[in-house]
Amino acid sequence: MFEGQSPADVEALIKSDPEFRQLYRHHQQLNSKVMDAELGVLPIDDFTLARMKKEKLLAKDRLTRMLARTRH
Repeated sequence: MFEGQSPADVEALIKSDPEFRQLYRHHQQLNSKVMDAELGVLPIDDFTLARMKKEKLLAKDRLTRMLARTRH
């Protein structure tokens, strides 16, 4: 999920930062729903799918920024 980031760094932040942990879980849930929708397992309309993809991307961007802050 985080290219170039150590899985240990991500895991440490999940354990130590409640905001990061909550956003990470939210991103994982969105990712699962998007994948299910694209496979046809979760029937949703195109508008809802596009909204979920945008929300997922925004969550990933925020998680990436949070992770970068801890490295500096």
